[in-house]
Amino acid sequence: MRRVSSAPISAALAGGLPWIRIALIAALICSANLWLGRADVQGVLFAQPERNPTLEDITPPATAPAAGGAAAPTGPKIIKQRTFLDSIKAGGYIGVIIIILSIAAVAFGVEHLLTIRKQRLMPQAVVDELEDLIAQGDIPAAIRVCEDPRNQSLASEVILAGLERFQSSDFGFADYKSAVEEAGEEYTARLYRKTDALNVIGVIAPMLGLFGTVEGMMEAFNIVASSEGAAKPYQLADSISKALVTTWLGLIVAIPAMGAFSYFRNKIDSLVAECGKRVEHILLPLSRKR
Repeated sequence: MRRVSSAPISAALAGGLPWIRIALIAALICSANLWLGRADVQGVLFAQPERNPTLEDITPPATAPAAGGAAAPTGPKIIKQRTFLDSIKAGGYIGVIIIILSIAAVAFGVEHLLTIRKQRLMPQAVVDELEDLIAQGDIPAAIRVCEDPRNQSLASEVILAGLERFQSSDFGFADYKSAVEEAGEEYTARLYRKTDALNVIGVIAPMLGLFGTVEGMMEAFNIVASSEGAAKPYQLADSISKALVTTWLGLIVAIPAMGAFSYFRNKIDSLVAECGKRVEHILLPLSRKR
């Protein structure tokens, strides 16, 4: 194969074709500029840390104040936090009713704690005194102790019913025992009826909360309808807040009320069972009298 000599090409590059040198130099300069520009952009992108947009990033710059006017404050806007009192006020009149029910529930709970207890239903001193009098056969004295208003209790009422039936009946043990059972059932029913108030509050409170929820959502939809679907969030905030707050208040009242109702019911059952055993032991000597 014939080898082409490079002498003509070298000669052309050296002096025969000057425009080729100019084109090569221009291409090198353009490539350098493009490479440097890309490096600057990448440096800016990688130099700034990635972060979420803040309120300052999206807030438009404040306009300059009018001539002679005071300059507008440029600090960050302070958002007021909703307090517990604000939440209560958002519930409206339904929230007020639920709060009244909560006060009533607390009052009933305190009253039950004071009355539904062993020392009140079975006073130890009174029970011991009645046991001694009945064992000695002094029935009239035992009746006077039971009739004393200061000794009024479950044990005294049940024993009094048994003693009165024992004195007025000719059937002895079987007759006064039925009187004791009837008196015990009646007193237990009274205790149960006392605790029914907590049950009623526990049932009504969440229903009132649901009523407030429905009313609040109706108000919100009315606002949407009146604005032809262009209602803004702040216009719906009060109604939606009312819907949620009333439900929240109703549950806060209902849960403790139902828990207290169940607790006092179980306590009544245990105390009545214990009192029944003690009364049966106290009245046992009557079965030997006749």
